[in-house]
Amino acid sequence: MRNNIYNAFLIVCFFISCVNNKKIVNDEVINLYSKRHYQVDKDLFKKFEEKYNIKVNVVKATADELIERILTEGKDCPADLLFTVDAGKLYKAAQNKILQKINPLEICPNINKNLIDVNNMWMPVTYRSRVVVYSKERVKKSDLSTYTDLSNKKWENKILVRPSSNSYNQALLSSIIANNGEDYALDWCNKVVKNFARTPKGNDRDQVRAIAANIGDIAIVNSYYIGLLKNSSDSLDRQVARSVGVFFPNQMDDQSGAHINISGFGLLKNSPNKENAKKLMKFLTSEFAQKYYVNNSYEYPVNNLVSFSGTIAEWGEFKIDNLDLNSLGIFRQKAVEIFEKSNWK
Repeated sequence: MRNNIYNAFLIVCFFISCVNNKKIVNDEVINLYSKRHYQVDKDLFKKFEEKYNIKVNVVKATADELIERILTEGKDCPADLLFTVDAGKLYKAAQNKILQKINPLEICPNINKNLIDVNNMWMPVTYRSRVVVYSKERVKKSDLSTYTDLSNKKWENKILVRPSSNSYNQALLSSIIANNGEDYALDWCNKVVKNFARTPKGNDRDQVRAIAANIGDIAIVNSYYIGLLKNSSDSLDRQVARSVGVFFPNQMDDQSGAHINISGFGLLKNSPNKENAKKLMKFLTSEFAQKYYVNNSYEYPVNNLVSFSGTIAEWGEFKIDNLDLNSLGIFRQKAVEIFEKSNWK
């Protein structure tokens, strides 16, 4: 009888231990500060949680707001990762000394090395190109060539683009400054402004819709927005996408290649859940997650084992500008100043 009671006691203790251990696992977390606002991220976070039983807590704000918050919180900052859409903002985070070094090749052995921070302070998750979208009805593809050509008078009253306050435009101009110098960039802006079809307003999708509405003939947009329009649940947006073509500028041998930017993350210096954060970084750059990005947010993969497919494959392979992406942060303030001088609203 005594042995039976003792055995029962051991079983209860074992059960309690299992419950407690399970609770510890369920209490595992990653705290993510994110600029991104895409459904694809929510989907992948959920799949990560199901696979690893690690909860992903997300705080959303602009990259500048998140960086300021991290600086204010200091050593008490609960965040593990900064996840944002612009290499220029990751450069800013690194300059503010809120990130710690990582080993991108350890996290993703097949990562595109051209997209890694040279100082190993951040790494990419996806990339996109800033392309020229054109009306198939009113513009011949052969009429398009380079970013420089957008300053040609032949595009007068035909160019649609977002305001200069937009980080995508600031990154593009930063790359132009890095490749060609400030004087060139200012001259380019002055001439492009004269070719605007309207005062810049709206988001990238609005520029493409304006082409379909015959407000302008070409637009400067991020590539993945065409994928979002083409695969939208809105039939009008799908019709808009069918009416335009996608062109990658600067593709000749003696040209720089099309401007790209990344979505990427940096591991925060005071990360309280460092190993969990690394698991998420590995997961989001895995073949599974990279294919999911390609087929659902129409971003380009940074894992070299993942090929273009579906919508982005239809746009074809293209030559990218292999500029050090830190340049998108180094020349950001100059880009803002040049936009102001050129009266790019």
